[in-house]
Formats: sequence, C-alpha cells, structure tokens
Amino acid sequence: MKSYLKTYKIKIPKQVSIFYSEQKQCLILQGQLRSQVFLLQTKVNLLHKLSVIKTTSGIFKKTSKNRMKNLKQMQGSFHSLLKRTVFEVSILLCKKLKLVGVGFKVFLLNYFNKKILHFKLGFSHDIYLLLLENTRVVDFKSNTRIFVLGKVYTDVLKIISLIRLFKKPEPYKGKGVLYEKETVTLKEGKKL
Repeated sequence: MKSYLKTYKIKIPKQVSIFYSEQKQCLILQGQLRSQVFLLQTKVNLLHKLSVIKTTSGIFKKTSKNRMKNLKQMQGSFHSLLKRTVFEVSILLCKKLKLVGVGFKVFLLNYFNKKILHFKLGFSHDIYLLLLENTRVVDFKSNTRIFVLGKVYTDVLKIISLIRLFKKPEPYKGKGVLYEKETVTLKEGKKL
C-alpha cells in the first residue's frame, strides 16, 4: 500500500522528558511544570541524541485507502497539536494586558476561595469575571495592567479574548483594553 503521509520533525526542549508506548499508541510528555498524555494517530520516532520527535508514515493497524487519505488531511493539525503540547509542558504561559483610559481599572477579588476580576471600564455598571481554576491573574498597584498566567494555552487565550471583548480599543482616542505592546493607529476626527 502506497504511503500518503509526510514526515514532520519537532524539536524537544532540554527540560522535557518523553516516553513513547507503541502498544497504547501514546506519548507521555513530562516537563518541569506538568505532564500530559498525547494520543497518536501514526507512529513516531524518538531521536534522543538530536532531541527530536519525528512523525512517520507508519500506521498502527492496517487501514483502508480512504482512512489513509483522512490521516493525510489530519496530519498537519496533528503535528501542530503535538508541537503545542510540547510547548505547554515546557513553560508557563503568560499574556499581558493594559487598560488605557481615564478611570479604567481592574481589581482582583477573592470570594469563598474563588478569584474574581472586577473591572471599571467607563460603563454605568461594573463588570465581574470569574476565573478558571487552572489560571492565575497578577495585577499591579496601578490597577491598569494585568498578567494572565496559565498552564493550558487555550484557557489563557480564552480569558484574554473575553477581557478584551469588554472594551475593544476604539480608533479615535485609543481607549480600551489593549495587549501589552499593541498600538492603536488613531483616525483623524472631523475637521471644522
């Protein structure tokens, strides 16, 4: 049977240990912060000297041509998921936000062992956001900058995008919730 699949390589950081089980069709990734199990679709080669994971075209069981074509279509996303899992295991993820505007502030509250973010963004009401358990938020004394820390990349991005939806940056004065190094190109106002 002709193989339709490509081979991809992923570099492994030094602080990540990898264990491969061909019988259970999984990789166990263990870093300094946490460990995670990754289920495989195709066989992989571990090159310990080069510290590389190489996905191969070998499959675990005999399959039909239709299934092989589906594996080929999914191999790119499988590769990116494996790469993101190695990334998540190796470091703690952090995203930074800043609040730009007069009176825009954020406070971190603790109620019954749950962390809640309290936003004042110029509306007639205040906004409250309950944080997920596997994420942390650090705010500073100025109450205009926050760091969202987490172990899972999608959870950190979910919280960041939700906070950003509260007050998107507006193009005339540049007020709103911005990423740390983001700049807003201001539009010119009406001329008299």
